Amino acid sequence: MLRLLVVEDNSRLGGALMAGLERTGQVQASLGCESGEEALQICLREPVDAILMDVQLAGPMNGIEAAVAIRREFPRLPVVFYSIQDDDAYYRAFRRSGILSHYAYVRKSNYLLPEMIVPLVEDAVAGRSFIDPDIEARVQEVRLKDDNSPMALLEPGEQEVARMLAAGMTNEEIASRMGFTDKRTISRTNGRIYAAWGLDDTNTDTKVARTRAALIVKAGRLIQWDEEGRAYVLDERGDWVPWSMA
Repeated sequence: MLRLLVVEDNSRLGGALMAGLERTGQVQASLGCESGEEALQICLREPVDAILMDVQLAGPMNGIEAAVAIRREFPRLPVVFYSIQDDDAYYRAFRRSGILSHYAYVRKSNYLLPEMIVPLVEDAVAGRSFIDPDIEARVQEVRLKDDNSPMALLEPGEQEVARMLAAGMTNEEIASRMGFTDKRTISRTNGRIYAAWGLDDTNTDTKVARTRAALIVKAGRLIQWDEEGRAYVLDERGDWVPWSMA
């Protein structure tokens, strides 16, 4: 019988899950806790065969971060994640976690019945993985958003300047905020931002480049303009298509 740790910060739900899973007779779900930090300590104290874990937890670590910490000690320990949250941050954490196998990631509303959870746990223990199609679509949406993020092309100081530029601050105001005595430092930084974002065409004056840079910051994605001033963005297939602020 598989020894399962249930990590759920709602104590009533956690208790109901453990009781329901025990009734299946297929897993032993006698261990439970409410945070990733507690989960790590339990695993270090009395190793388990698999973990059933909410993505949103009490404490500093979310469920995905907790799994990463636990897997440092117990590589590829099977984990079944579930969540009702739809925040980009969780999908971003999952993308960056490096978790490749021995897992499932499902929506709480679709799979949180004991008879549905047990097969997911068994598959994870066997080394297989499963991701809810709705969650996979959101993970890929976040990936596309991150891959096309204009800020990813800038260094941290340039990102800070770009955000203040988009807020309508002048070079003098930005220089003052950042502790520079010479506003030309900001002008040079602006130039690097324009170059990184393809706004440094010799036919484009600095006022236009500044306005377009502000639009890119606000939109959160790279935008290209043709000679007629028409704006284009990348679609999901990687093609440049007309963009509208509407």
